[in-house]
Amino acid sequence: MTEKPYSLACERNRDPIAAALDPFMADRRRVLEIGSGTGQHAVYFAQRWPWLQWQPSDHPDHLAGIRAWRDDAGLANLQPPFALQAELPPAPGLVVPAATARFDAVFSANTLHIMGWQHVQALFAGLPALLEGGALLAVYGPFNYGGEYTSDSNAQFDGWLKARDPRSGIRDAEAVQALAVAQGFIAVDDLPMPSNNRLLVWRLG
Repeated sequence: MTEKPYSLACERNRDPIAAALDPFMADRRRVLEIGSGTGQHAVYFAQRWPWLQWQPSDHPDHLAGIRAWRDDAGLANLQPPFALQAELPPAPGLVVPAATARFDAVFSANTLHIMGWQHVQALFAGLPALLEGGALLAVYGPFNYGGEYTSDSNAQFDGWLKARDPRSGIRDAEAVQALAVAQGFIAVDDLPMPSNNRLLVWRLG
C-alpha cells in the first residue's frame, strides 16, 4: 500500500483558496486539476464541492500518492488521477489520455514557477483543446508585477528556485496574461492571497 504523501503548504492554503474559488465553482461540473501533487487539494476540494467531478492529474511519478489519498477518501466525485505532461515545440501542447472528456474549469496551484517557461507556454497552448466554451481557468501561486517582486520573501524564494533549477522561477503576471489572451482567455479576476500569493482567474471566450 502506497504511503500518502503530505504537504503542510497544502493544509495551510486550502481554505483561503477554496474561499476564493467558491463563487466560481457554483455552476461548474467538471474540473481538471493540473499538478495535483500530493493529492490533498483534490480530496479537500472534492469534499467541499460534491456536485463537481474533480479530475486530478500530474507527472506519472506523482500518481501513486494521489491515488493513495483518493482511495482513503472514498469520494464518488473524485476521479482516478491521470498523467498529464506538457509537450514542447515543434508542437507545444498537453499530452493526456485519448478519451479525456472536456472540462468547464481548470485549477492549478504552485505549478508555473516550478515548470520551465517553455512548459508553461505548452500548458497554455494545450488548454483550449481540453475545455468547453466559457470554461474557467484559475491559477494560484506567486507572481511578479512589472518585473518586480511583490515581497522580499518572494525574491528569496525565486533565488532558491533558480539555484535548484535555472529553468524555474516566479513568473511575471503580464507574461502569463499574454499567454492566456493568445489562447482566447479573458481575464476575470486577480485576487490577493496569503503569503504573497495570487489567484488569477480567466474565462475562455
